[in-house]
Amino acid sequence: MRFLPAGLRHPSLARRLVLLALGWSLAALVVTAVVFALLFQQAAVRRVDQTLNDLTVNLVTYSTVDGGQVYAPLFTDERALRVYSGRYWEIVEPTADGKLRPIAKSHSLFDAELGAPPDWAARFKAKPGAAIHYDTAGPQDEPLRARAQQNWYPGRKEPVIFLAAEDRSSVNRDVSTFVVATAAAFVILGAGLIVAIVIQVRVGLRPLFELRREVAAVRRGQAERVAATYPSELTPLADELNALVDHNRQVVERQRTHVGNLAHALKTPISVMIAESSQRPGPLAEVVTRQAEAMRQQVDHHLRRARAAARTQGQGERTSVAEVLDELTRTLSRIFQDKGVEIDWDVDDDLYFLGERQDLLEIAGNAIENACKWCRRRVRVRVEEAGAERLRLIVEDDGPGLPPELRAEVLRRGARLDEDAPGSGLGLSIIDELARAYGGGLELGDSGLGGLRLEADLPRAA
Repeated sequence: MRFLPAGLRHPSLARRLVLLALGWSLAALVVTAVVFALLFQQAAVRRVDQTLNDLTVNLVTYSTVDGGQVYAPLFTDERALRVYSGRYWEIVEPTADGKLRPIAKSHSLFDAELGAPPDWAARFKAKPGAAIHYDTAGPQDEPLRARAQQNWYPGRKEPVIFLAAEDRSSVNRDVSTFVVATAAAFVILGAGLIVAIVIQVRVGLRPLFELRREVAAVRRGQAERVAATYPSELTPLADELNALVDHNRQVVERQRTHVGNLAHALKTPISVMIAESSQRPGPLAEVVTRQAEAMRQQVDHHLRRARAAARTQGQGERTSVAEVLDELTRTLSRIFQDKGVEIDWDVDDDLYFLGERQDLLEIAGNAIENACKWCRRRVRVRVEEAGAERLRLIVEDDGPGLPPELRAEVLRRGARLDEDAPGSGLGLSIIDELARAYGGGLELGDSGLGGLRLEADLPRAA
């Protein structure tokens, strides 16, 4: 199954309903059209058979026998007097060798003869007194509908067979016209059924599509619950989804509470250790202070990552990127005003981060602060769309940059390539960890300004 295209592995419910309804409807239309065509053809042929029956009855009624010789009536039908008119009759008798010998025929046959069915003897024997209807070819190879009837006369040893035929070309044309007209009508009806079925399925499944949109809005942070009114079949599902949202919110709140409790439980003893060691100078105090500071940095790092992971599992929140960048650039411009740093930032007002404001402040703040520390004068910040559900934070500076072989090193926790530079060495690591917690990551490259280019992939809220 995994080798099949996605559309076949996960077939559309709407497509399945449409195809199922179309299959049955089109099959019913085709069968109905075929039945109608056959019924019309049979009705047309029955009309011809009735005409032939009348002609045969006249022949049998008005024919006479004198001394064993059969004499046909002088007048049977006006069309039978015109050569090749399309209406023919013939009186024949069987011979000793099993063939048929003509006794009399209509003027319309002229020099031709009507052929009887090859199995006429067996069929008359199987059903004595019954007429035989069959198809044959006329004097001009036109299609004929024919009727044969056997009759016995007193004083004759052999029966007399009366043959009558009618040109069925007009019947075939009528049937063809009816078939074409019926096919056109059913094609139009089928097209109408297709449109009606598609509309019916779309309208019928509209509540399901609306439920999907509401669930997506909850995931993006645009709504807190599934609030619309749905049909009775979907109401239990909507209720279960709301219960799931409430459960997840409770789980996240419990995680945040545990994280806060853990932070309080660990930070207080570490702070006491640092305070006590600073009051008792000496080699041991220096070791305790240094290790306690490292412990506090590690605690801060892991608690920050745990909080971000808990937030991403909970209800989505929307944070305006423009508001956060405006606040950060104002603050950092004042901090680095002695250096004369110029921060140029650009972002659309309708671009939102799918996460908490504090996390975006920490990601963007560390990225811009790092650029301000290492730049000469210029820092450029840009946030752009990276798809329907992602955005990209790009921070560039005109500083010395960073060689490619050292870029992986600076992402390690606490790594500092320049020990004289201020900071703890956790800035880029924090950005990388938070971005990964939100399903993205951090990439370092060369800036168009000549320094370092930092690019963070983050979730986007609609």
